[in-house]
Amino acid sequence: MIKYIIKRFVQMLVVLFIVSVLVFLLTNFIGDPVDMLVPENATLEQIESARARLGLDRPLPVQYGIFLNDVLHGNFGKSYSYGLPAMGLIVERIPATMEIVIVAALLTLVIAIPLGVYAGAFPKRKSSKIIMSGSILGISLPSFWLGMMMIYIFAVVFRLLPASGRGNTVTILGIKTSLFAPGGWKYILLPSVTLAMTNIATTLRLTRSGILENMKQDYIKFARAKGVPSRTVLFGHALKNALIPVITIFGMNLGSMIAFTTITETIFAWPGMGKLLIDAIGKADRPIIVAYLMATSCLFVVLNFIVDILYTFIDPRIELR
Repeated sequence: MIKYIIKRFVQMLVVLFIVSVLVFLLTNFIGDPVDMLVPENATLEQIESARARLGLDRPLPVQYGIFLNDVLHGNFGKSYSYGLPAMGLIVERIPATMEIVIVAALLTLVIAIPLGVYAGAFPKRKSSKIIMSGSILGISLPSFWLGMMMIYIFAVVFRLLPASGRGNTVTILGIKTSLFAPGGWKYILLPSVTLAMTNIATTLRLTRSGILENMKQDYIKFARAKGVPSRTVLFGHALKNALIPVITIFGMNLGSMIAFTTITETIFAWPGMGKLLIDAIGKADRPIIVAYLMATSCLFVVLNFIVDILYTFIDPRIELR
């Protein structure tokens, strides 16, 4: 176990190093940050001074060395538009993003896995076919269109839920959250459902496929022949083995939901990391873009590591080698 953890840790460092190189190169193509720091009628001397202050007058390898050193120390510079540390702005927005991601993940697990098990255990039933047809819609519908339709139906037509914003927040352990604020769930529900819809459909179909495959295996037939109850066969045997690919995809989707909430947060004016990134791209605010990309990359790597460890708890046949 320790050797495996060390090996995966080294792999994570290599991945993050490659990501840092890509982020550094890509952000060099996102506008000129000097334009954000000097007035429109700035002289050539003022422009060159700002460029030297940012270190943009140095060779590219030297710039990357400075960039890497700053990243290792958690220093991503100050936002050009806000005048505050970039990572501080990201950390400030993380609770808002995590709220809709956590609710979306819970909705995915609570809805997709039971429906997937049912559709896999009884594939010929009409209700199972309706469930699978609905999953195709969930995969096919674009999230921006789905979000706008939900706003129109639930906020404009029926006026049941607010169309945008985060609502009231309460501070718990120093973190501002609307999950436990009065009426906070009303603001979270629409963006969370929009974010979860594609993941629900994907997880549902994957669970169904796993159940269908495992129900044909000899160990299931043997368990039935021994008189094991159907519920135990389905949930204790078939589902446990079917969950291995589901956990892989769910872990990757969880990282995707955290990293790519930009569309959902923009549609619902949700003050999270995604909306901050969209605003930063529009203003060529390089420190915020770099801080966001590095933070989400670390989340991806850590989530993949956790998924690998979870395999051994789900299926003891898998060894950490």
